[in-house]
Amino acid sequence: MGTIICQTCNSAVDHFEDEKVTTYYAKCADCQCSEKSEDLA
Repeated sequence: MGTIICQTCNSAVDHFEDEKVTTYYAKCADCQCSEKSEDLA
């Protein structure tokens, strides 16, 4: 089982089948994470 995690807000974006436990980091496509993180900086 693999998981794709948003690198900005740390929410789970998607899960996929894999032979081992894997975590990939990406950015959410449908949320405003980048705007929120810029406001906090």
